[in-house]
Amino acid sequence: MIDKLAYVLALAREQHFGRAADSCGVTQPTMSAGLKHLEEKLGVVIVRRSSRFQGFTPEGEHVLAWARRIVGDAEAMRQDLDALRRGLAGHLRLGCIPTALASVPALTAPFRAEHPSVRFTLTSSTSAAMLEGLSNLSIDGGITYLDNEAIGDVKTVPLFRERYCLLTSRGGRHGRQNAIRWHDLGDVALGLMTPDMQNRRIIDQLLREAGAALDAAFESNSMVALLAQVASGAVCSIVPASLPEAVALGPDIRAVPIVEPEVSHMIGLIVSPRYAMNPLLNALVREAERMGQRQLARAG
Repeated sequence: MIDKLAYVLALAREQHFGRAADSCGVTQPTMSAGLKHLEEKLGVVIVRRSSRFQGFTPEGEHVLAWARRIVGDAEAMRQDLDALRRGLAGHLRLGCIPTALASVPALTAPFRAEHPSVRFTLTSSTSAAMLEGLSNLSIDGGITYLDNEAIGDVKTVPLFRERYCLLTSRGGRHGRQNAIRWHDLGDVALGLMTPDMQNRRIIDQLLREAGAALDAAFESNSMVALLAQVASGAVCSIVPASLPEAVALGPDIRAVPIVEPEVSHMIGLIVSPRYAMNPLLNALVREAERMGQRQLARAG
């Protein structure tokens, strides 16, 4: 039954019969037969059927909720038994907002030093996509904002505070300033994250509250693309103050602190509230708590 419940999760994730079957490593007829058998076993219709996936029935939504718990618990059991035999090992899949990607090694490097048999896959993601990924089990954890938009029923571990600076060419108009106010950014050509990113929504709100007109001359969901634009001298960018510390920006780029007001937002790890049943996630949460304590000590 666990394999058939995994088909339900795949359908919720892919919203397409063929892609869901591919993600499970089976043919579409095999998956369809498995879902039909599950429906007969449970005595309910799970999937609205047509030539395309049309969603779940009300009963199917309940099955989906149980599938998330049962499949997640089965995977946790497997990892727990593996840990008994050979120590902590396996695969952790993390999503991360683009502005925090450069800070992830502070979490993963000490974790890997203690548990070298654990491997990571890290993907850049919107905060909304991370919540969906946790729900459908396509990721194990996410690194995102904890104190800005609603994040639902998840376990949260604060990691560090994101503060902001203006990234500009040293020879630019603001390149020699020691600080700049949010209000003074209204006439600056900016390279910013795309509007689907929470960082962009935060910056838009800060500029509006400061009475600064927004001039988004360039938009991207990639920090690398924004850095390249700043390096070319075409735009400035508002980025986390931690970024210049983590990435070698080169001598021609300056990070100017943004003040009045000085603003920060908490970045943290989010995982399923049932994380303690999974030995890999349990260890990751413990390491995240240590990272948060280190960052708090540095800030203090």
